[in-house]
Amino acid sequence: MDQNFSIVSMVLGASIVVQLVLALLLSVSLASWTVIFRKYFAIKSARIKSEDFEQEFWSGTGLNDLYQSALSNGRHGSPLQRIFASGMREYLKLRERHVLDGSTLVDGARRAMRAAFQREMDALEANLSFLASVGSVSPYVGLFGTVWGIMHAFVGLSNLQQVTLATVAPGIAEALVATAIGLFAAIPAVIAYNFFARDIDRLANRYESFTEEFSNILQRQSAPAPSAAQMASAAAAAAARAQGPVTGFGGGR
Repeated sequence: MDQNFSIVSMVLGASIVVQLVLALLLSVSLASWTVIFRKYFAIKSARIKSEDFEQEFWSGTGLNDLYQSALSNGRHGSPLQRIFASGMREYLKLRERHVLDGSTLVDGARRAMRAAFQREMDALEANLSFLASVGSVSPYVGLFGTVWGIMHAFVGLSNLQQVTLATVAPGIAEALVATAIGLFAAIPAVIAYNFFARDIDRLANRYESFTEEFSNILQRQSAPAPSAAQMASAAAAAAARAQGPVTGFGGGR
């Protein structure tokens, strides 16, 4: 390829406005790739750690042991572990205050887990709006640079006595570089946004399912044990049902 039509030479030969547009698009593209890599590893880590915690949770480990492990891990644990710790902490606090109503205990734990769930989702969804903005705006910014470059090229051609393809092509090519850079910034951002949004929705469904399942466990643990009088009454009722009605035979005319 002729050196005059290399990317570097076209960028250096473009107008100052087109060069600023290209610099902006390249900076945005670099920032979006940084967000993409960070978000990829963050979501992957959240998924793996949540799977490990779920396996430990359903393996039969005691709730108190799981709670102490969650406290020791702190922010280094999985999002699911922090949701569990928030619910368990609220549940234990209400028990310490001698709250005996099962519905009150479970509702308090569920509200705490919902708040922790929202915090975790906010952290996972951070910078997703940036990727969406890059994917939607970058092509138009590149198009602006292209239009401006074409205008600048035609203004330069107005001083020439004879216009040929050789005189038109360099200015048009310089302007089209802006559109190419805009698409280069937008396409990865759109693909990454859709990919991350799908994975985050899956994690959200997993966290919500765990919240409901753990609430059911707390509900069963909060149910009061039947008293001796209630057990005796239930046993008497069962014996009466087992005996059945007494039917008499006989009679006279």
